[in-house]
Amino acid sequence: MDSLLNHDRPPVFCPGCAHDRVVRALDNTFQKMGLRGEEVVIVSDIGCSGLFDTFFHTHAFHGLHGRALTYATGLKMARPDLHVVVTMGDGGLGIGGAHLLSTCRRNIDLTLLVLNNFNYGMTGGQCSSTTPPDAHVGSGFLNQLEKPIDVCQVAGAAGAAHLTRASAYDKGLPDLMEAALRYDGFALLDIWGVCPGRYTKRNKLSPQSIAAALDSMPPLDHLREANDRREYGRHYREATGALPSAPPPAGIETINTPPAETRQEVVLLGSAGQRIVTAGELICLAGASAGLHASQKNDYPITVLRGHSVSEVILSKDSIGFTGIDRPAVVLALAKEGVVRRKQMLADLPEDTLVVRAAGIDVPDSPADVITFDFKAAGIREPNWALAALALMATRKAAIDTAMLQSALDIRFSGRVRELAQAVVDKMTSQGANDT
Repeated sequence: MDSLLNHDRPPVFCPGCAHDRVVRALDNTFQKMGLRGEEVVIVSDIGCSGLFDTFFHTHAFHGLHGRALTYATGLKMARPDLHVVVTMGDGGLGIGGAHLLSTCRRNIDLTLLVLNNFNYGMTGGQCSSTTPPDAHVGSGFLNQLEKPIDVCQVAGAAGAAHLTRASAYDKGLPDLMEAALRYDGFALLDIWGVCPGRYTKRNKLSPQSIAAALDSMPPLDHLREANDRREYGRHYREATGALPSAPPPAGIETINTPPAETRQEVVLLGSAGQRIVTAGELICLAGASAGLHASQKNDYPITVLRGHSVSEVILSKDSIGFTGIDRPAVVLALAKEGVVRRKQMLADLPEDTLVVRAAGIDVPDSPADVITFDFKAAGIREPNWALAALALMATRKAAIDTAMLQSALDIRFSGRVRELAQAVVDKMTSQGANDT
């Protein structure tokens, strides 16, 4: 089988860099296995190891530092036929440690080559997660404060089964790579090597000392026995294959005519418990029933049972590319918390904006058309104020009309909930003239 090396972009590393040996060993492995370029994808991130994808005539994906395993997982799930090889330095390994743990737990069929040279070689020789505490590195004394990780032990604790420590100078490295590529699950090779550009300028490290250090490391056989199990992707496809197919998305028939030809922007300002987000969704569904494009953007704190709740909705005959709202056609001001979040916007409203204000809620002065409704006096419970405000909007044909709102209720609700929602709308329709 021919070499898969890219002769138009030959490997170029610092003289004596162990990465060059890993490149040659990987190409040797591909040739031994008879793999063609279209059967392999190399996934890399940042650092000297991130150059690997340019050195081979294969599929390639180059991404953010420490995130290579996430991209590789998606690739393998989408294309289980590909041999997915991830190259990552000890720097990227530390940055993406959580992704490593997740990949080990899944046991997805990837091969990870950790090019471990004990420092951030590309960015200045700072300490990494594998730097020995007695090493002299570009980040001063910091490595003396941290215990370096044993990559294979950490991966084994997270559930990886096929784990190998190796030297970049080991003549048998292609065989170790082949075994990893042929393993039906996640395989990790922790490949130790020399970084002449940074690390070995201040630290004694040689192929001989690497071999001696590897020989002194504890064995990994027990991890293979404890963690060997079914490959994630195959198991996933078997499990999902037994499930019924998901129904296609429900379509919304165009049965109404919108009251306005122009783009309509609506802002709902309320608080937790007022069902602001649901009301925003109803406006979107009402728009869809009239053949309009709709977008909804929500703003609420992590304390979802307390605090502001804001929903911004756009209805348009044209595609909606930008969802920002500065001059809405309608504003529903239903709680102080929401009003405070958009105080400046309210002060800048033009005279053709309709503001529906709940009695007792102060809004900044503006030229807008402000109507006030006392929902409490009308017997509307506060969780229903947003729906009641939609009914007021609809009676005034502001962004939506009553037919569009009825269609939205039919789409969104059913049974007893639909009856209760209709009762609120009917009450507001009959009292809509009592606003001030």
